[in-house]
Amino acid sequence: MMCLLDSIIRLVLTRLGWPMRWPDCAYPAIQPFIWPLLLVGVLGCTAPETPPDWHPAKVEIVGQPGAYLLLRDGKPYRPNGAGAVAGSLTALKAHGANSIRTWHVGDGQILDDAHALGLTVSLCLDVGRERLGFDYNDQAAVARQLRGFREQVDRFKNHPALLTWILGNELNIGSNNPKVWNAVNEIALMIQEVDPNHPVTTALAGLGAKEIALVRARAPALDFISTQVYGGIMGLEQAMDQLSLTEPLMVTEWGTVGHWEVPSTDWQAPIELTSSEKAAHYVQGFEQVIAANPGRIIGAYAFLWGQKQERTPTWYGTLMENGARTEAADALQFIWQGRWPMNRAPRVSGISLNGQPPNGSVKAAAGETLEALVAVQDPEKDALTYRWIVRPESQATEVGGDAEVVPEPVPNLIASTPGAKVQVLMPDKPGAYRLFVDVVDRLGGVGHANIPFYVRAGD
Repeated sequence: MMCLLDSIIRLVLTRLGWPMRWPDCAYPAIQPFIWPLLLVGVLGCTAPETPPDWHPAKVEIVGQPGAYLLLRDGKPYRPNGAGAVAGSLTALKAHGANSIRTWHVGDGQILDDAHALGLTVSLCLDVGRERLGFDYNDQAAVARQLRGFREQVDRFKNHPALLTWILGNELNIGSNNPKVWNAVNEIALMIQEVDPNHPVTTALAGLGAKEIALVRARAPALDFISTQVYGGIMGLEQAMDQLSLTEPLMVTEWGTVGHWEVPSTDWQAPIELTSSEKAAHYVQGFEQVIAANPGRIIGAYAFLWGQKQERTPTWYGTLMENGARTEAADALQFIWQGRWPMNRAPRVSGISLNGQPPNGSVKAAAGETLEALVAVQDPEKDALTYRWIVRPESQATEVGGDAEVVPEPVPNLIASTPGAKVQVLMPDKPGAYRLFVDVVDRLGGVGHANIPFYVRAGD
């Protein structure tokens, strides 16, 4: 009987989160201590989940318009980092970043991984997006969402890596119901009740007058405003002035020029910058806007430390799919550390097909062979390897970074030995395509470029 009670006690305590070890059939020895614990369990109390070595940092924003400062445990702290994907944090830290941002909470592993490297985290609660079907007129759904977020906040509020909370990502894209901002305000108020140690924001796509007016009117509980800008970063200071922005601002995404901001071919395929052009845009945006407004912009996260498909597999990532660094990653090291890598990635200045640049709207007949050429220099004059590949043009219509599928490559179209110049066989199937080239140095640094082309039906 005693061993049966002992087994029951073990099970109850384990479910409560208090695993204990004692010799088999040790019930008599622990009886005086166990029944009070069982009583606590019956009354509905559970053991705290916070690990004993967690010591949350107190994060706050102080100052006045034009002279704001983010403090972490009373010391000035400026987050300079990137949105990052799992598995890439070690390289991010090595390049000089001090912080990351996420787009969801997940199981919290990324907080642990960041903490192990001394990185902080702006943690994003994945607030329901109207463009993906969330209905802010559905009061029950809004209430369920709020309860779910309360659980997440309560679970991670004491994590030592936590820096700020981000409520949703680009909720203003495809949004017609202003009640989304009322919901954001309720979430912000909840966080300030449950976790007063970490400021709260929402990440807006751009910085428009309509969105700022809605946020000010319906979500005044936010501690600061965040914006995500790409080609438009060079106009961010002017936008802040035009809006008379007095709130602290964080740039939660910035990087290359967006696919919606560039010229297109005759068939509306956007023209992607080369890796060299992207690297230059990163540096220009940071130096002329972010670093130039330290009292107005309290931190910034580049997009993206990692790789993803968004119109192309190379448009926004600073790393390749295998984790290799690109010229944009080199630029971020320069931004974060003030120095370039000792061995820089190959510099790609241009690509052509049939003698035409990417904006030449190159068209050819099925089965025809065209010559492609990439202009590249390696700063250290390393031997270079060339990888050429053709993919159908992406037909994705997603917005706001929503998931896209990578078009499968079309095989057997590179008709010569890969080098800076190759012969490309036009696909049999008419339609829009894109020719990609990666140029790799001896240490794995990558420069890249691509060019759209269109295949007509054979004559």
